Amino acid sequence: MTAMLPAQLTPESFRGYPPQAQRLCVQYLDLLRGLPLIVLPLLLREAIAYDWRFPMERLQLDQQLAYLNGLSKRQLDTLLAGFSQLALNSELSGSNWVDGPSLFIEQLTSHLWGTHQMDSFRKAAQDYAAAWQAANPPSPPQLPRLGIVIVGQGIATTEYPLFRKLRPKGVYFTSVSAQDGLEALLTAVAARASAHPFPYGHWYIDGGVASVSNPAVTTISYAGLEGSRTALLNRMQSVIESGSAGPEALRTVLAQMKPQDIGLAADGERAALGHFQLSLLTEGSGTQIFSTTFVQWAAREALRRAEPVTILVRFAPRQRQQPMNELLSGKHASTELDPEGSLIDADMAAYYTWLNQQRLSGAEQASFLVWFEGHNQAVAISPSLPRETVSPTPATLKQILTWIT
Repeated sequence: MTAMLPAQLTPESFRGYPPQAQRLCVQYLDLLRGLPLIVLPLLLREAIAYDWRFPMERLQLDQQLAYLNGLSKRQLDTLLAGFSQLALNSELSGSNWVDGPSLFIEQLTSHLWGTHQMDSFRKAAQDYAAAWQAANPPSPPQLPRLGIVIVGQGIATTEYPLFRKLRPKGVYFTSVSAQDGLEALLTAVAARASAHPFPYGHWYIDGGVASVSNPAVTTISYAGLEGSRTALLNRMQSVIESGSAGPEALRTVLAQMKPQDIGLAADGERAALGHFQLSLLTEGSGTQIFSTTFVQWAAREALRRAEPVTILVRFAPRQRQQPMNELLSGKHASTELDPEGSLIDADMAAYYTWLNQQRLSGAEQASFLVWFEGHNQAVAISPSLPRETVSPTPATLKQILTWIT
């Protein structure tokens, strides 16, 4: 493809895009033609994946394009002035930014750092984000959000002081009945999903084998992706052993992979989930080999991208640290688990999961529960509960859920 300016875009420029993405770009073609080249690939990166984005992601892109399209030329020029003042080299200007917006952005990042323009770019991006958010304040969720994290699977006893970062945020329960606790939490999630069904609104992420499967709940598990993880590790090992490719080449290989390359759904109703799972394994660091890392990253990305009203995250023991070449090869004779180390990982991840939930709309009405699986410790955070409180009162998890939701 020869060098193209935004003003030269035509409907045919997007013929390589998936159907819905193509229609979206053609619908806003006049807008796209008037955008600075440095901005356009940022939007096209989201648009090209429109067909397999989650509903909230589609809505946000729809709203962003409608907002920009509603501005006068003068308003648009003023809004994007910070971007327009940045200088691009001929390599970027002449690249195939239409069909490869992600590659353009990767090269742009290097260019901005190399030319000392990154601070100016960040300032322009912050100004743009502030204007966009002021014009489009987030809507409250359809249901007050509920986050549940389960840690400590496989731990009989521990001296590790759990939930230190979360205790000040709510009530620390010290006499929780562990009987049927997992079942009670899973049942509560299923009930919320059945009562308020909407696509990708309710999630269950497990670091081992998923305990249940409910069509109203989006479910992913580390064990369930074993075949895909193995296929990906084999591909990575092949690139490494070739001796002709470094980290950048490996990154390019991962970025170009498609869900079907590792046995994931790429079309139909499960396309969005298949692409999401692929991104977890190719963009996350360690998600292919450590279950705790996989669960933490999956929870973060699900909250960021799908913005669910319900999420249950269950950690399982991860394998012990080994030399990286052995971990990537998958050829070690046996996998030794590290329950204690996994508990520490999960405890910190529970705090991060709460933080990520707090970044979403409706945070002031959201509830959060973290439980030490099989034991009597839990922390509940809710607008209906006091903060920095310890409760020795005997309670079941089902009761605690009724108090916070």
